[in-house]
Amino acid sequence: MTHVVIIGAYGSAGAAVAGELVDEEDIELTLIDDGDPGGGLCILRGCMPSKEVLSAGAHRFQARHDERLVGDVPDVDLEAVVERKDDHVLEWAGYRRESIHEMAEREDVEFVHDTATFVDDHTVRAGGEEYEADYVVVATGSSLNVPDTPGIGDVDFMSSADVLDATELPDSGIVMGFGYIGMEMVPYLAEAGGMELTVVEHDDRPIDEADPAFGDEALDIYEDNWDVTIPTNCHEKALEATEDGGVRLTVEYDDGGEEAFEADQLFLFTGRRPTVEGLGLENTSVSAEGDWARDTMQTRDADHVYAVGDVNGKEPILHVAKEQGFTAAENILRQEAGATPQEYENVHHHVIFSGLGVYPFARVGHNEQTAREAGYDVVTATRQASDDGVFKSKDVPEGLGKLVVDADDGTVLGWQGMHYHADSFAKTFQMVVELGLDVRDLPDRAYHPTLPENVDGLIRDCVAELES
Repeated sequence: MTHVVIIGAYGSAGAAVAGELVDEEDIELTLIDDGDPGGGLCILRGCMPSKEVLSAGAHRFQARHDERLVGDVPDVDLEAVVERKDDHVLEWAGYRRESIHEMAEREDVEFVHDTATFVDDHTVRAGGEEYEADYVVVATGSSLNVPDTPGIGDVDFMSSADVLDATELPDSGIVMGFGYIGMEMVPYLAEAGGMELTVVEHDDRPIDEADPAFGDEALDIYEDNWDVTIPTNCHEKALEATEDGGVRLTVEYDDGGEEAFEADQLFLFTGRRPTVEGLGLENTSVSAEGDWARDTMQTRDADHVYAVGDVNGKEPILHVAKEQGFTAAENILRQEAGATPQEYENVHHHVIFSGLGVYPFARVGHNEQTAREAGYDVVTATRQASDDGVFKSKDVPEGLGKLVVDADDGTVLGWQGMHYHADSFAKTFQMVVELGLDVRDLPDRAYHPTLPENVDGLIRDCVAELES
């Protein structure tokens, strides 16, 4: 029997590995997780509960934003939001736990509800026992990245997890971190909590992975619709507590100037780091420094130790974690068969539920910059949401979409959208990009629902560019 130990079995990546291997003959599984209630970051503190609370803010925003509606704008009942979110989270986490525990009912599968520690390269200790493993899969996820800004130890801060549990919010806040998490949490705080916010942006604009027009659009949407100030091209220099219990942040601009901002509360949305503390890697040949996992999901220092999901630091996205888990399971089987492990190949596919999910950003495949850097000669088309009457009729006229096409053969290389239902459009473009379709072969005809008329316009414009 080949023994595989999975550390972090409740998470999306670890559960994916277990699910792929559990039916294999001659595979013995030990599944270890110390989670309570258990279920993984996405279920407990990530994408699922965040969308739950964002939806409450979105309903209020659209009611407030639509001039056709009259009367007092309703308040968001934060206690009701959190209560319903908690009920659903416990339900979702229960399904994950049940799936792992059902596996453990099999003869060659054991579940250990405890913290795991490496004893050596092939031995893991958990639950008072030591387990000799042929392969170890590390899927311990990620933790809040707390920056080393001077003074950060002198002030209280709230993370995104704290925001998801908040039934009361202060009047004002300073936000450090305007990436995925900040883009989603900032309008929720402003809409549901009625907060005045200062949000630090290190560059000219947010959304680094997007072409500049999308970051500029995001700035406009946020500053036009919420009480949000976004100083750009500046970095956090120092934090200190104010006499009234608030926080003061001094930023330094790229031109050397400084400015201080004060608020009631500091929010840290400063990304996440791999959770490897207490794992005992110092007892092994494996180092978690830098890019410590190969694209085969094997660690660089040990072929039999795999790192999947957030813990490998590659791409902290749920669907990527699952696919990395599938890759790790397949490569364990390949190693056992004497075959060469295969690398995980991922087509860029990201969604940010910006603008309370009313104006989400999505990107599939290349943007214009990455396509040109990859050596492609490209044609592009950009279309404003307001170019299509249906966005206006639904009272969501802001945003844009962009298509990037290979000028030589018409292959669709990528798409970006930041507009109403852009998150739903992403699946269509995933198929188009992954199948390598020619833009001239895509149907250009009327169909329902009518929001994708925006797509028709992008297709027509790119085809016209190719023909000219």
